[in-house]
Amino acid sequence: MTKVTIIGAGSVVFAKRLISDIISYPELSDTTFWLTDINEERLDTAKKMASNLIKGKEAQVFATLDRKQALRDADFVLNLIQVGMHEATVKDFEIPKKYGLKQTIADTLGVGGVFRSLRTIPVLLDICKDMEEVCPDAYLLNYTNPMAMLMHAVSKATSIKSVGLCHSVQNTADDLASYLNIPVEELDYKVAGINHMAWFLELKQNGEDLYPKLFEAMEKEEIYSQDKVRFEMMKRLNYFVTESSEHMSEYTPYFIKRDELIQRFDIPIDEYIRRSENNLKKFEETKVKVENGEIIEAEKSHEYGAPIIHSITTGTDRVIWGNVANTGLITNLPNDACVEVPCLVNKGGIQPCYVGELPPQLAAMNMTNINVQQLTVEAVLTKNIDYVYQAVMMDPHTASVLSLDEIWDMTKELIDAHADLLPEFTSGRNLHKNNLVAN
Repeated sequence: MTKVTIIGAGSVVFAKRLISDIISYPELSDTTFWLTDINEERLDTAKKMASNLIKGKEAQVFATLDRKQALRDADFVLNLIQVGMHEATVKDFEIPKKYGLKQTIADTLGVGGVFRSLRTIPVLLDICKDMEEVCPDAYLLNYTNPMAMLMHAVSKATSIKSVGLCHSVQNTADDLASYLNIPVEELDYKVAGINHMAWFLELKQNGEDLYPKLFEAMEKEEIYSQDKVRFEMMKRLNYFVTESSEHMSEYTPYFIKRDELIQRFDIPIDEYIRRSENNLKKFEETKVKVENGEIIEAEKSHEYGAPIIHSITTGTDRVIWGNVANTGLITNLPNDACVEVPCLVNKGGIQPCYVGELPPQLAAMNMTNINVQQLTVEAVLTKNIDYVYQAVMMDPHTASVLSLDEIWDMTKELIDAHADLLPEFTSGRNLHKNNLVAN
């Protein structure tokens, strides 16, 4: 029997997706699921949902508020946590907005991504400490954002085997197949870079390079209008990027700095707030369904978690895209950065594949994000508050809108607003003199 622990199982919509995927494999039908969360109400709903899903299977479900108990002897640990939940997310949007800084998603980079990392990395490192004690051989499969910053911290500060999992490669393959009017199964591609900014280095069908056809398709208004930011970046960089236009717009300094550009490129400001509110509604709807004993239908997704568990358990060879430490995999990005590369998965575990050099313009674009990621992780690991300010200062979008004084004032206000979730930066002992100008 395989033991799968889900941390943050109160994210019931995503937990449902992953459990559905796992039990869809006959070889995993006897999986033991251990669910844990810090919110008892959400955990109770998650247990009822999971118990509903596994009816008729050999699988078992247990739930506990005791994280270490849930982790003990686990084979795989799925991390779905969101530290601070909706309330913290609102602060990440509303405080920057006071300074004239608008955001769309704010969960990966930008000032929102930095502060989500500051809240989340210490909690994730505590989870890894528990894993080192009670399930040292387990794989950590992380779904929580900001992906690159979290996985960078885990690889630097822990001994846990880990991989960060996203669905941007799969989703973008679907998008490209649609734009090219080709079945996605017929696409062959090579993708590498960093999370949410990886690049389709090759895009082929039966050996034919499809990029000329993609450039032709882009000239059609009905196609261009679906993905304006990514097509605009492809015009300049010659390669298509893996994350959506709304995400990509805030990883660069080009799109959200003026209202005219926001309108021209159809950028949905405050989009994640709307998604977060919708997630709260979905939780309440799921809670009502499970309380009423309604059948919860299993729906298979294209997330990588279940295929990884299946491949490691059964020895089936698969290739997935994972976020891992750059151990010479991409030679013109820093060796300690987190990169997204193809990985072979089988009985031998998750084995990242060598990519080599990225085209220099793509590596340069990745570096603008890696700079922020590395400084943010250093801030947490060293408890040096200067790095927090400097990470925000280096952010491409923030720097395109705000002055240095505005960046310092905004960052100080965010630190104060999140004080209860950032104890290492709000006790006073780490306020370096360079930042006293913001007090």
